[in-house]
Amino acid sequence: MTAQIIDGKAIAAAIRAEIAQEVARMKEVHGVVPGLATVLVGDRKDSQTYVRMKKKACAEVGITSFGYDLPADASQERVIQLVRELNANPEVDGILVQLPLPGHIDEEAVLSEIDITKDVDGFHPVNIGRLAMKGRKPLFVPCTPRGIIELLDRTGIEIEGKRAVVLGRSNIVGLPVSMLLLHRNATLTICHSRTRNLPEVTRQADILVAAIGRAEFVRGDWIKPGAAVIDVGVNAVDDPTRKKGYRLVGDVKFDEAREVAGYITPVPGGVGPMTIAMLLKNTLDARKRRLGELR
Repeated sequence: MTAQIIDGKAIAAAIRAEIAQEVARMKEVHGVVPGLATVLVGDRKDSQTYVRMKKKACAEVGITSFGYDLPADASQERVIQLVRELNANPEVDGILVQLPLPGHIDEEAVLSEIDITKDVDGFHPVNIGRLAMKGRKPLFVPCTPRGIIELLDRTGIEIEGKRAVVLGRSNIVGLPVSMLLLHRNATLTICHSRTRNLPEVTRQADILVAAIGRAEFVRGDWIKPGAAVIDVGVNAVDDPTRKKGYRLVGDVKFDEAREVAGYITPVPGGVGPMTIAMLLKNTLDARKRRLGELR
């Protein structure tokens, strides 16, 4: 068996095209377009790259982007003041504070200040709390977890009644995607560094989500034949044959896993493109909610 590759780039491109059509319709009917504000504190190269990618993606679908850069020594009070100003700006539908923030700033204090109706990153404590509760619905779901569910749905992979195993319990991916799978009636197991007999647990999974940040940690014989494997990891490993001296790999040993799994996401080109696509979708949803088109 050779697994079907889940092409995240192609699925994300289709979603972006749908968003662009919706934005064009909104502009024609209502005379407005969604607006996304990004707040970058400090000069981390990776954060700068992510913010540039988000601005470029906004431009491609017709969403207005607003960028705010603060120095690394900006006070917590200054960051919170900026968030409050963006809360009050009617042109801004979504506010994204790029994480991580410098060490002297309390991330939860900043995220808690974002208007819950503009929390397109989905990390406001109230949105996360609603996600964790049965029968409650958050206004926004964190982008990477939402993208994972979208990949499964658009590939035709059934979730209800299936055994799902999530490797990792981070606030950004592991915990929220676990809640989403549970809401979709999967039977859920969350694994972490203290889990015993890990390969034995993962071999029970119909759906395996790997999000632990350890290069090629999951081996082919850890996987149930025919399982859907969603690899969230992005790890740089030395490779002198490459121009940059390294290559990117996931948390799953891809060449081994693809010979056992039924479906698998590649790294890069799997989950990654979905994160920004879902950010754009959340921003569109925020404006639609303000227009009364979404509840």
